[in-house]
Amino acid sequence: MSRTLTVGQLIHQLQTLDHDQPVFLAINPDWPFAHRISKVLTVPDGPATIVYIAENGQEGYLPPAVRTELAWS
Repeated sequence: MSRTLTVGQLIHQLQTLDHDQPVFLAINPDWPFAHRISKVLTVPDGPATIVYIAENGQEGYLPPAVRTELAWS
């Protein structure tokens, strides 16, 4: 079952990393690719606001170690 990650959870996971490291999205277990991130958007949705991370092009195939860690092998 998928679960929606919150902004707070994402910040918690990223806060100890080097702020100059590049960030990629791992997309689609059927065709496991890495995608660059362009920007973060916030969009009102009724009383809430939803945060979107925009994709900015494909970087290439995910390394085998990443696919294994995500159980996408």
